[in-house]
Amino acid sequence: MSKMKTCKSAKKRYAFTSKGKIKYKKQNLRHILTKKSSKRRRKLGKSGLVSSFEVKRIKTLLPYA
Repeated sequence: MSKMKTCKSAKKRYAFTSKGKIKYKKQNLRHILTKKSSKRRRKLGKSGLVSSFEVKRIKTLLPYA
């Protein structure tokens, strides 16, 4: 049986924590920042954790991570 291929776009978007959870960088922090409040920008700067029902789908995209 051949090896499973890693989805390269998912590899760039997601990272695993030491406890096995999946983290990602939040969107909406690239441009047009003047209309966004400083509180919102501060919260967008922190990484988020993937919800539990999406974990299985992401793990199939990253078989060797």
